[in-house]
Amino acid sequence: MQKSNSALQKNRIWLTGKLDITFLSFVLVLLTIGLVMMFSASYAYSYEYYNNSYRFILKQAIFGVVGVWVMLFVSRIDYHILRKFAWLIYIVTMIMLLILIIAPPMAKGMDVKRWVIIGPINFQPSEIAKFSIILLFSSLIAANHNRMGDIKVVLFLMTLLAGMCVLVFLEPHISATVLIFAIGILIMVIGGLKIRYIIAGGVIGVGGLLLAVATKVIGYGSDRVKYWLDPWLDAKGKGFQTIQSLLAIGSGGVLGRGIGQSRQKHLWVPEPHNDFIFSIVCEELGLLGALVIIVLFALLIWRGFVISMNAPDKFGSFMAIGLTFQVGLQAMLNIWVVTNTIPNTGISLPFFSYGGTSLLLLLAEMGVVLSISRMSNMEKS
Repeated sequence: MQKSNSALQKNRIWLTGKLDITFLSFVLVLLTIGLVMMFSASYAYSYEYYNNSYRFILKQAIFGVVGVWVMLFVSRIDYHILRKFAWLIYIVTMIMLLILIIAPPMAKGMDVKRWVIIGPINFQPSEIAKFSIILLFSSLIAANHNRMGDIKVVLFLMTLLAGMCVLVFLEPHISATVLIFAIGILIMVIGGLKIRYIIAGGVIGVGGLLLAVATKVIGYGSDRVKYWLDPWLDAKGKGFQTIQSLLAIGSGGVLGRGIGQSRQKHLWVPEPHNDFIFSIVCEELGLLGALVIIVLFALLIWRGFVISMNAPDKFGSFMAIGLTFQVGLQAMLNIWVVTNTIPNTGISLPFFSYGGTSLLLLLAEMGVVLSISRMSNMEKS
């Protein structure tokens, strides 16, 4: 045991333990399927608008390859180093969100303020916000897990969470707001949040949601709720995307039309390579193919939770469960949107939807989970 401890100290920055091959395999399988389906879903749209069928897949593939290398590199770095930057990342993210809200929309023709565009690079600060909350809450709750019954600690954490949720909501980005809030609450609950605070938090959350519906959402989301309940009220307008998505899913049947054989991607489903890519997946791979992908996501989350339970410390445990929960909840919300189970909130499907910077960040986050698994294996040996 003494030898093991000295080895851990010697390799404090560069980890030598074995990573979790099972978790890595699920990530790579989902990424591979995602790239194949992204190309299939995008080439008609890409050719029509850019006269180049390979425009989107080339960019996504490059980010995917770079992302895998970043993931493997991050998996070698001691995840505790991130803890030193938790506050910095949170503050910088809050500043970006605030500037984004104050400044005019950077994306032309958009009435929402979600994107930061710097030359050829564009990204959503809300993506960084998810990681920021996971990192900061994992750090703070790991250090104060014995004080989670203290109302001052709980109020401090809720203030940090509420501040970020409010800024993301004002973009407006409702799905990201729900994700960030759910992730923060989950880590607090796992960290030992008392039942009375969970109940109070639930009441406040529901109250806040009702207030949002009564104010901000009336201007932005009331139509989404209206056409979610009956998209055929405006079949050629605001209900068009949902209707075409449902037609794609229904026409896929049990076995699907086959890869590349979708009809709805030919300029029927708007931007089929983005948030509604799962409808093309269902059309081409059918119910069975869609279920396989859902099972793969479920297995990824299961393995992430296993890594969390075997983490060498509370900080690593909270990080692993937060990052995997983020992927699982985001995938679930996307599938619900595409199947019209919930209103359209503009949320991407991890590993599948087009977006190079978000894919790169996602793979880097998976690298953190693998880093935690390496540290666990080093301690066991």
